[in-house]
Amino acid sequence: MQPRSAMGGGGQHCQGSRLYTWTEVQQHCQRSDQWLVIDRKVYDISEWVKRHPGGHRVIGHYAGEDATDAFVAFHPELDFVRKFLKPLLIGELDPSEPCQDHQKNAAVTKDFRALREVLEREGLFRTSPLFFCLYLGHLLVLEMLALLVLWHWGTGWIPTLLCAVILTTSQAQAGWLQHDFGHLSVFRKSFWNHLLHKFVIGHLKGASASWWNHLHFQHHAKPNIFGKDPDVNTQHAFVIGSIQPIEYGIKKLKYLPYNHQHQYFFLSEFLESHWFVWVTQMNHIPMEIDHEKHQDWLTMQLSATCNIEQSFFNDWFSGHLNFQIEHHLFPTMPRHNYWKAAPMVRALCEKHGVRYQVKSLWQGFTDIVGSLKKSGDLWLDAYLHK
Repeated sequence: MQPRSAMGGGGQHCQGSRLYTWTEVQQHCQRSDQWLVIDRKVYDISEWVKRHPGGHRVIGHYAGEDATDAFVAFHPELDFVRKFLKPLLIGELDPSEPCQDHQKNAAVTKDFRALREVLEREGLFRTSPLFFCLYLGHLLVLEMLALLVLWHWGTGWIPTLLCAVILTTSQAQAGWLQHDFGHLSVFRKSFWNHLLHKFVIGHLKGASASWWNHLHFQHHAKPNIFGKDPDVNTQHAFVIGSIQPIEYGIKKLKYLPYNHQHQYFFLSEFLESHWFVWVTQMNHIPMEIDHEKHQDWLTMQLSATCNIEQSFFNDWFSGHLNFQIEHHLFPTMPRHNYWKAAPMVRALCEKHGVRYQVKSLWQGFTDIVGSLKKSGDLWLDAYLHK
């Protein structure tokens, strides 16, 4: 179907621009042919995806649909980023077309965007320099303490174990800090966030900032969605959720023994890697894991995330990822403000009947094992009987 030229005034479109329907936009969702919609404007990103700083996949995951909320969520400097959109503009939605496509709830979307405006006015996207200075300071204290232990007591078994515990704590907390920089939530300018991110993850953690960005932003763009979220592409090790186990069981595909896959989870790695995996997966693995449903931003994120109860220890231990809901809705918000946003997010969810789930830390951990066991049982039943 060919685009139609705008006729006359009306609506919010510009004279002479081309008008499109959602049906037309949705046809352009192939790897070499990608359109998306931002604020009702239609953009052809087919060539731009190759140069997209966040990688071609994260932007390509929204090909053929509305990407407004994802665009706003990932870009703190919107005026600057919009300059790159201008050459890609090919038209806009026909005035008769709804603002939302597929299964996206227009009322939820409208109220969510209004909530974001309230949070911005109240300054919840502004960083506290003192918080991050103190946070970095406690990392340096731990690093120096580990060196002092070795210097004073030498390399015997007890000092070595003590040093390992201290460094594990330091490295885990450095992981949460690089996460802050990676999400552009510390400095106002993206340049300084990127610079510090490369330093912390590269020099303190020994990992690649580009690799982290490539994978992690896909996870945030489409959490717990097969084929789009790298964190749930675990089929060579685990079957997870309620959908994948049945699909793989019907296909008679074998991976880990169904009743032991939760035990293999314990044997992945130790110390820091265990710390990281338990914290990051307690909010996701027990939640809904499915194929693309094209849900609105709020509904999609809430179906894939949950919170862990707030306490000083939980905040520190998880790098404030116990507020996973708020983090996924507003990834550029400084984490020390999540607790302020949480009541307003919860009220919005209650208004629209969206489940806002909060668990204890122990419940979050046990749900990981329980969900893996459930997935394994579903796989076995499908493998043997379907």
